[in-house]
Amino acid sequence: MIEALLLAAAQPAMSAIDAERAFVADAHKLGQWTAFRKWAAPDAIMFLPQAGNAQEWLKDKADPPVPVFWWPGRSYVSCDGNTAVNTGPWVRQWGKAVGYFTTVWQRQADGSWKWLLDHGDTLATPRTEGGDIKPVVASCEKPGPTSLPIRTDTVPERKVADGGGQSGDGTVIWLWDVQNDGSREFRTYLWNGKVMEQVIHDKVAASP
Repeated sequence: MIEALLLAAAQPAMSAIDAERAFVADAHKLGQWTAFRKWAAPDAIMFLPQAGNAQEWLKDKADPPVPVFWWPGRSYVSCDGNTAVNTGPWVRQWGKAVGYFTTVWQRQADGSWKWLLDHGDTLATPRTEGGDIKPVVASCEKPGPTSLPIRTDTVPERKVADGGGQSGDGTVIWLWDVQNDGSREFRTYLWNGKVMEQVIHDKVAASP
């Protein structure tokens, strides 16, 4: 038992990039929706098309015969290292359909990761992202904003949002807006030591 604990302590801490890749591996080993349930936090959000509880939506979903394949192309991490937003490409049916995803991750008390929000969209052409990527970490020079919505003097085009969240240290913030037709926008901001810099801006059209 002691040897197992020492071995675990010697292992490098899993990053949000590692968690994303393990999530993908489970989708192909266990089944797509089984993996989504396994890695989702109890209060995780998906857009259905309005924001809704992911676990409730996923509980009766049968795994598709061929799961989607995705990989992290960019990763933005809070100063304290406990919150991250990953985004990158996905492909389905061996490239017959392509798109992108964005996933918000939160480190748990035991050091593992759970996703808090997952969304994405199709694309006409695939993103050219991925490989041996490195996370972009928020500045730790001074604390970022600590309340939502973020200040309009920082992001003048966005005064309110339908929903969102932030890291415990306030250095990563995410916001979303969903229209009645199901179209939505999702933004991620990273503290760069001076302002909250927008690093992700996803626009999803209404479903046909």
